[in-house]
Amino acid sequence: MSDPVLLDVRDGVAHLTLNRPGAGNPVSLEAAGALRDHARSLHGRDDVRAVILGADGPNFSVGGDLRYMHEAEETEAAVLALVEAFHDGVEALLALDAPLVTAVRGAAAGGGMSLAMIGDIVVASQTARFTMAYTQIGFSPDGGATWTLPRIVGWRRAAELMLLNERIDAAGALEMGLVTRVVDDEQLEAKAGEIAGKLASGSTPAFGAVRRLLRASATNSLTDQLAAEAPSISRLAASPDGREGVSAFFEKRAPAFGR
Repeated sequence: MSDPVLLDVRDGVAHLTLNRPGAGNPVSLEAAGALRDHARSLHGRDDVRAVILGADGPNFSVGGDLRYMHEAEETEAAVLALVEAFHDGVEALLALDAPLVTAVRGAAAGGGMSLAMIGDIVVASQTARFTMAYTQIGFSPDGGATWTLPRIVGWRRAAELMLLNERIDAAGALEMGLVTRVVDDEQLEAKAGEIAGKLASGSTPAFGAVRRLLRASATNSLTDQLAAEAPSISRLAASPDGREGVSAFFEKRAPAFGR
């Protein structure tokens, strides 16, 4: 069997590709483990300044590997092992300073939708369609969906999507804020690459701070958030990127970050 998730790093961008197109790129135990391991391997790499998470084939991911769950002798233990590996991968991606672009075409269902939503920037093909799908088969969500989705669309809409499993097309996803941009299908990889390339030329430490501050804002009070912002901007102002950014401003040139 080919690798369920591929990793390729070039020009400052790590490309993670779900790689079981014939099966719809399911979130299998092997895929979850590979995603986790690849994501963890990116930590501490100076040559990784942005990440693209995409998929081979016509679908981003149809969700959890139901055949694996159906055939397991100990269903609860088998599902727990899969989900824990999946969650470790999600956390590893979110812990990076490098921002994450997800590129979605076709189906993003169940765990596939959960995975698509963790992108800082979500680029969708016009063929993209999203559905939570979990309760349709008697499951509850995973992949952080119960944390991510209500913070994107609000509690009421998140409840509707999780309880009724409505299928959302690309235009609807853009309207409700599930995705950042919608492009023609043949432009998906190019647009995701363009955005990731722009991010890769930016200040990775600043992007990492933004990612952490935004996540913390979901549960922090305003006082807590102000207390987190002050040391963050102070540290960054004194950092090499911060000094370069200010120098470039006064010298009326583009900053050269990370050098």
